[in-house]
Amino acid sequence: MTNGAERRLAEASSLAELEGDRALLGRTSTAERVADILRDRIAEGFFPPGTRLSEDSVKGALGVSRNTLREAFRLLTHERLLVHELNRGVFVRVVTVDDLIDIYRVRTLMECGAVRGLGEPPYPLEGVEAAVVAGERAAQAAAWQDLSTANIRFHQAIVALAGSPRADELMRGVLAELRLVFHVMADPRRFHAPYLVRNRQILEALESGDAPEAERLLASYLEDSRLQLAGAYAQRVSGS
Repeated sequence: MTNGAERRLAEASSLAELEGDRALLGRTSTAERVADILRDRIAEGFFPPGTRLSEDSVKGALGVSRNTLREAFRLLTHERLLVHELNRGVFVRVVTVDDLIDIYRVRTLMECGAVRGLGEPPYPLEGVEAAVVAGERAAQAAAWQDLSTANIRFHQAIVALAGSPRADELMRGVLAELRLVFHVMADPRRFHAPYLVRNRQILEALESGDAPEAERLLASYLEDSRLQLAGAYAQRVSGS
């Protein structure tokens, strides 16, 4: 099968998935809800980086108006998940290495800041623990995409310890953008499995009430992850 045929088949499959999402919109569909669906589908890899999103195809799949879809595209462009190219259309964004470095800068500020701001223990760690357990189960089952999702949820749960809806929303966008990097990489196992033990160590430090140690472990974790991913990503996007 040629690359062109493969792309057409992938696009048809992705649009079929969107048609299944139509029921989520209900009778009061809004641009925000359309953006939520597209954001999730992009994060899940249904529309990989560089994919052109046809207005007519997506509009038809979701059963929404052109104006609603354009507003959803505008919202996701603002979130740096999509990019509009003059006379060409709307594309899922390809993250640069500089973008990746900045994503990790923001992650360090948010995640370490959330842990640093914890008060007296015990801490509400249900979400953190659930993500760690889900990651360990995914690794045992060799379900590497599920492992990637569990790892993302671990970091979302860390930020959620701050108890800030605004921080949660910002982190969701940052991690959705990071997903664009993971979708370009060939081996999700390589970039997630080694951090399972470190996730567990951070959880155990928080369970023991040692927030400073958890912050130290987390800062080291994020720096190691940044260095590993940035180097490999640079090679991947350059085609070397």
